[in-house]
Amino acid sequence: MKSLLKVLDTGKILISDGAWGTLLQGRGLQPGECPELWNISHRTDVLSIARSYVDAGADIILTNSFGGSPSKLKHYELDDRTAEINQAAAAISREASGEKGFVLGSMGPTGVILMMGEVPEETLYEGFCIQAKALEKGGVDGLCIETMSALDEACLAVRAVKESTSLEIACTFTFERTVSGDFRTMMGVSPSEIVGALIEAGADIIGTNCGNGFDGMIDIVKEIRQIDSKIPVLVHANAGKPVVQDGKTVFPETPEMMAAKVDKLIHVGANIIGGCCGTTPDHIRALTKAIVH
Repeated sequence: MKSLLKVLDTGKILISDGAWGTLLQGRGLQPGECPELWNISHRTDVLSIARSYVDAGADIILTNSFGGSPSKLKHYELDDRTAEINQAAAAISREASGEKGFVLGSMGPTGVILMMGEVPEETLYEGFCIQAKALEKGGVDGLCIETMSALDEACLAVRAVKESTSLEIACTFTFERTVSGDFRTMMGVSPSEIVGALIEAGADIIGTNCGNGFDGMIDIVKEIRQIDSKIPVLVHANAGKPVVQDGKTVFPETPEMMAAKVDKLIHVGANIIGGCCGTTPDHIRALTKAIVH
């Protein structure tokens, strides 16, 4: 099995992929439609998106499985197809990447607040296990538990992956800058608070995605590095902070603008760098060119 950690141990900076949702919408995904079902109903489109990031130079691509937990798929009456949908997602990205690149299975939040007791913890744990096992069976090299905001759910997901697969695990949180200038998730968790908890749960790579462009990510990585100087850090940044133009949400940072800041992000301690909302294969291509591999 390929090891992402072994490559990172050499000091190499790896480039990950960019946004998936925007590209799916560009190919016809409609509001209210299940993006993950496209792995089966529109396989060629999903494969083309994955290949576009590989062609742009990404060392790592994710899978179209962000909302692939049973809890999320239940909204579309697809929870009984969780394993099928996730395995298909993994197989698509594996085909696009080939054996040279890395594929990380995307696992997003369930939308359930554990502290509210909406569902038993065991139910979420079992759901994470089903998703993780299916992604592993489909051929991923590791898993990326991403866009988390609650520590209890994130740690539960990490433990589930650790105990049900043999895969390396990345876990990222989404932070927003508060009025006081610090960073917190919507559940009030700070970058420094995630470090010890995620490592104890079994995460191999930690980091942040969405919510911020490179400027905000630089400050978040600095805070993480104040707590731990060694664990690999993954950053998937938006193409700047969104603005509304002519009634549409626009992400203002061009590929060249993002590429101009990548050295600062590396300097503060990021090891894997990619994009989130608003980023495209052109952004990833620019980041790849800006970094000497």
